Amino acid sequence: MLATPRERLEFYRREIFNETGNLSNRTNAYLTAQSFLVIAYASCMANSNPQWGELFTLVVPATLALFGILSSLSAWPGIKAACDIIDHWYSKQAGLLQCDSVFGEAYDEFPLFSDWESSFTGQRKSLAFSKRSPWLFCGFWVFLGLFALWIQLPLSD
Repeated sequence: MLATPRERLEFYRREIFNETGNLSNRTNAYLTAQSFLVIAYASCMANSNPQWGELFTLVVPATLALFGILSSLSAWPGIKAACDIIDHWYSKQAGLLQCDSVFGEAYDEFPLFSDWESSFTGQRKSLAFSKRSPWLFCGFWVFLGLFALWIQLPLSD
């Protein structure tokens, strides 16, 4: 199927490009959903209706926080899978460039990127934002949920 090293390199790069696009779309959709939840949470906490405002601000923000936690936990497997696939194709690309000395030297004769950008460490660091976002938002929602309950529940003296 892929007879030459150049064809394999082009294939690996296309796969990395496609998976990076998938990861970007997943991360953008996740962050957009989280931003709408934060707006809804803040709006609910600002409710000052004298008839039903206290019950509303006790139940709805805590429910939104729970939904934020669940959506963060649901987003994690898809984001992690995309990162793992990118890592897989990146390691195959690096292996190709290292094992085929003639092709690797021609490729590295005029590198487009610095050593850090083309290293596996640089690749992993570039995926860190997408990988950390669900866990950061999960912690954020735990805090907001507890805060919503703490501020509304009467303290016993």
